[in-house]
Amino acid sequence: MPNSNIDSVGIRLNYEDENASEMLGQYLSSFIKEKTLIVCIGTDKCIGDCLGPLVGTFLCKSDFPHPVIGTLEKPAHAINLETVIKGIKSKYPDYFVIAIDACLGYDDCVGDIQVKMGPVHPGKGVGKTLPRVGDISIVGVVDTIDNSDLFSIRNIRLNFVMKMSEVISRALLLAANKDLF
Repeated sequence: MPNSNIDSVGIRLNYEDENASEMLGQYLSSFIKEKTLIVCIGTDKCIGDCLGPLVGTFLCKSDFPHPVIGTLEKPAHAINLETVIKGIKSKYPDYFVIAIDACLGYDDCVGDIQVKMGPVHPGKGVGKTLPRVGDISIVGVVDTIDNSDLFSIRNIRLNFVMKMSEVISRALLLAANKDLF
């Protein structure tokens, strides 16, 4: 596992790592309980921000056994996030929430998938202040932080984000089906 790192804080691996879905799924399996909710944050209006909605869509099309909020058709994004969170608190008050979002990072971290204990901070990388989401968070590093071009996620290929989304989706499907481990 040359590019992966597991510690008490979470796990970090590259989406291209051999068996990335299996390693991530194994790690996530201890968090998937009967009352687990997946919240996939982002929008399909920006390739770099569509990681979450792609994961949500893949999970819904795969008959994932837990509720999923945030798909390409019905995204959970900056404009509706507060309303989405209110709905979660009302409909799923005692659920364990796994939040998924794209993020910006250092050049050597692009392509990494990171699971962290605690919520995701949507919009932080582009200077937005949005509500935190999740008990744990899964983030995919889709581009670099570049202070001279902070509000533009450039040169991100949809194929790259699709592949990363597929790894995360497969991992969650494996984690939900603990009999596979």
